[in-house]
Amino acid sequence: MEFSLLGPVSVTTAAGELALGPAKRRSVLALLLLRPNTTVPLDQLIDSLWEDEPPEHARTVVQGHVSRLRATLAAAGAEAYGVELATHGSAYLLRLPEELIDAHRFGELVSLARPEAAPADAVPLLREALGLWRGPALTGTVTSPPFAAATHALDERRLTAVEALARAHSALGEHEQAASVLYTAAVQHPLREGLIAALMRALFRTGRQSDALDWYHRTRRLLNEELGVDPGARLRGAYEEILRAEEATPGTGTVPAARTAGGPGAPDAGTAADGGAEPPAAAVSRETGPSGVGPDGGAGTGPVPPRLLPRPPARFLGRGAALERLTAALTGDSGPESDSPLAVVTGPAGVGKTACAVQWAHQHAADFPDGQLFADLRGFGEGDAAEPAAVLRFFLTALGTPEHAVPSSATAASALYRSLVADRRLLVVLDNAGSSAQVRPLLPGGPGCATIVTSRSRLDGLVATDCARPVGLQVFGVPEGVALLGAMLGAERVDEDPEAARELVELCDGLPLALRAAVAQLTARPRWRLARLAAALRDERRRLSLLSAEDTGIASALRMSVARLSADDARLLSALATSTDGQLNASAAAALAGSDLEHTQDGLDRLAEMHLVDEKATDVYTISTLTQLFARDGTGEPEEPEPHN
Repeated sequence: MEFSLLGPVSVTTAAGELALGPAKRRSVLALLLLRPNTTVPLDQLIDSLWEDEPPEHARTVVQGHVSRLRATLAAAGAEAYGVELATHGSAYLLRLPEELIDAHRFGELVSLARPEAAPADAVPLLREALGLWRGPALTGTVTSPPFAAATHALDERRLTAVEALARAHSALGEHEQAASVLYTAAVQHPLREGLIAALMRALFRTGRQSDALDWYHRTRRLLNEELGVDPGARLRGAYEEILRAEEATPGTGTVPAARTAGGPGAPDAGTAADGGAEPPAAAVSRETGPSGVGPDGGAGTGPVPPRLLPRPPARFLGRGAALERLTAALTGDSGPESDSPLAVVTGPAGVGKTACAVQWAHQHAADFPDGQLFADLRGFGEGDAAEPAAVLRFFLTALGTPEHAVPSSATAASALYRSLVADRRLLVVLDNAGSSAQVRPLLPGGPGCATIVTSRSRLDGLVATDCARPVGLQVFGVPEGVALLGAMLGAERVDEDPEAARELVELCDGLPLALRAAVAQLTARPRWRLARLAAALRDERRRLSLLSAEDTGIASALRMSVARLSADDARLLSALATSTDGQLNASAAAALAGSDLEHTQDGLDRLAEMHLVDEKATDVYTISTLTQLFARDGTGEPEEPEPHN
């Protein structure tokens, strides 16, 4: 029996996850798990469950939830695990071995790790600890201040572990890994100055000084706009160290090898993420800027073209046809010599658009010797989409334009950008675009430049006005999906259970993101056979939650797509989710939605444009099982109604 707080609040046994019921019942359990083997007064439970004044019958409601929890645990054989939910007067006590709680195991692993003294041992310990997280802590509980405080405290512990893991990687000279570990956390916590400072140092040690400096300026602006304050000592210290290192060895173009790849005994071991020793010597000239381009856009004295691509996707398989279409669109004889070729990689959430674009970009980087630019436009993210003006500022500074010389208006910045790259051979990757209008100011104009855009929308506007070549990605078939499982889990583990492997691909709808999430579940449970996970995924109430890994997953990806829909289209999608086989025509969809045929047809076209449904043939629409599960209630996990308010 396992109790989870680091993600959705849940209880899992060998037979599967227990049905805990509504949010307040989960919240009662969470409060008892946060204080295991300690009596929790009934009044404290009441104060935590209701954000406003509790109702008169609050005591009865809590008592009812405790009674149902006790019955649920007893039916699952809790006594055999040493678990007991007891009543002590007007208080409750959840007695259990604390190692059954994921938050306790997380704390134990983190306390054992010594990132500076024993970094090689700390890395697996901290990775195991962070692998226990399945999403935001205490998901599924009420939103009262006590729960918000508890969630914040747990998240602080996670960030501390992330920073410790980065320090361990840096102590081993693994600065790329340190930057990778810190990047996601920095995006999620853009005002956490210590985290940003650690990321800056890690990026600098990999030779990505322009990225490091951009993080400083981005954070400085955010601090000013959001809080009205200047950067603190840690952030300023990292920035000044990088500038001093640049001045020490101008125009060298590389980070000294001993510092970049040195092991535990390297001179800067253990200092990349914690503000210790000064970083290695600079990779750029202060006179020419981070890319070796002078302030006027001309060539400097030690050109270092921007290399902003993310790391190549791990275990990238298949997509040979899509890669060939990209090659034909971007480097073939596809248009007049004056054209700046443009390809748009489209497909449903989780199909691997970014991975495909980045893989092609790395394979063909040599064709673009003047550099590669990359930006996440956040068109389908949880926050605001990236403004073209902000992306242009980022690109211009990466190309060597001093920050004070970047025009404030998007129109002027776009004109300067096109002028700088007009005679260069440059590749631009614009990831996760929300609309054609967001992309157009970022398109280079020179014939030696090429652009890849990825989006869940078809971006028909770019096809119409900019001669974009669409490259659509489909889900994996069973052979490709099984090959991906084998590449990530090991062929032996897949070969011993081939039927289960094929079933896993089908249960994941052939989506690479879902398959990778399934792999994460199996990697964390090395004794599980594939058939065990397949059996769990057959339960449609659990499938979406199981197909998630920390901050990624199918539910999260679909949520971002559905958030872009109008209210009418969202209702149509929910109606389509009730289809028994996921295939129907416009007339059947109109009947399900209770709408007229013309209005329904327009809605189906918009859903197809967003790849939430697929038009297999004329007037034949299909909706994937995972999309159906999500569209039913937004999570794929129905929650029973609460007995009282």
